[in-house]
Amino acid sequence: MLQLIDVTKHYNGTPALISVNLTVAEGEIVCLLGPSGCGKTTLLRAVAGLEQPNAGQVLLHGEDLAQVPVHRRNFGLMFQEFALFPHRSVGENIAFGLRMGVAGKQWTPAAIAQRVEQMLALVDLAGYGGRSVFALSGGERQRVALARSLAPHPRLLMLDEPLGSLDRALREELMVELRTILKQVGVTALYVTHDQEEAYAVADRLVVMNRGRLEQVGTPQAVYGHPANEFVARFLGFQNLVPATVDPAQPGLLHTPVGQFVLEGEPAQGQTLLIRPQAVRAFRAVNDDGPAVNQIVGRLESFLFRGSHYRIELAVEGANGDQHLVFELPMAPNRPSTPPAPGSWVTLTLDPAYLALI
Repeated sequence: MLQLIDVTKHYNGTPALISVNLTVAEGEIVCLLGPSGCGKTTLLRAVAGLEQPNAGQVLLHGEDLAQVPVHRRNFGLMFQEFALFPHRSVGENIAFGLRMGVAGKQWTPAAIAQRVEQMLALVDLAGYGGRSVFALSGGERQRVALARSLAPHPRLLMLDEPLGSLDRALREELMVELRTILKQVGVTALYVTHDQEEAYAVADRLVVMNRGRLEQVGTPQAVYGHPANEFVARFLGFQNLVPATVDPAQPGLLHTPVGQFVLEGEPAQGQTLLIRPQAVRAFRAVNDDGPAVNQIVGRLESFLFRGSHYRIELAVEGANGDQHLVFELPMAPNRPSTPPAPGSWVTLTLDPAYLALI
């Protein structure tokens, strides 16, 4: 088990980490997620021993790592740039840590050869040991880098944007494969990324960071379903955030500048309504009745075909000017073949399951 207790780091008085507290269970994959400069890589480096915290403790199985040098920690580290040795074969790259005697353990040549074959099979590269790394695709190089990191049986594996240099299609394929391999090995992992979809696919838990602090910690489903605050919601890509107040006479009713809404169940405490882009249940031309509860009336700014859905941009008039909202309308047989013209007034009926108070 990895424990971070009040870990603090600053550079020339500028805070990079502020009293970070986090526990990672044995075999758990925890993803550090956040924008550039939020402190996620600094936190990873502090755990690795590449940065010394100004305060706090890093414990592994109860052992304080402050006095344990980097080369004695037996941690695996995998970067975005895979850092494979170009003059060594695939097998020699995987064997490097074993030959160096990581954490003082000495491996015999026979044991090294056996472990290399195990790692090649694990990452689906059996028979590739004698190949040059120049003969590999980007995805194959990623697998070799992962195999090299896992070969010495690391006590902790740290991955810093490991899929960041791959194209989108390959990244989609490998993020699922990567989780499968890590779970098969059972290694405890800290995984840094700024890509939300990658984090959802790989992690057991997400840690959303901002300016050196932990904003939210939870499962991917919990963080996506119930962002802790407006920062987390915006970072996850939600654009439709409007101020809201709870009706004192009807606690289930929310008043906002874009309409009145009732959520599923009792609304949580909060002052901002999150409207997910998939919330549209019905779409029609505006009528004279005005919006009902869970409806929005607005002026259509754009209606763009995106293959599986239409992307709708709507301007809703309010006391403080227009509120701009974005929605996704799924394709369906009854959708209009000719989209409404920009400037048209439309009514959207929203599904309360896609609304949340934060």
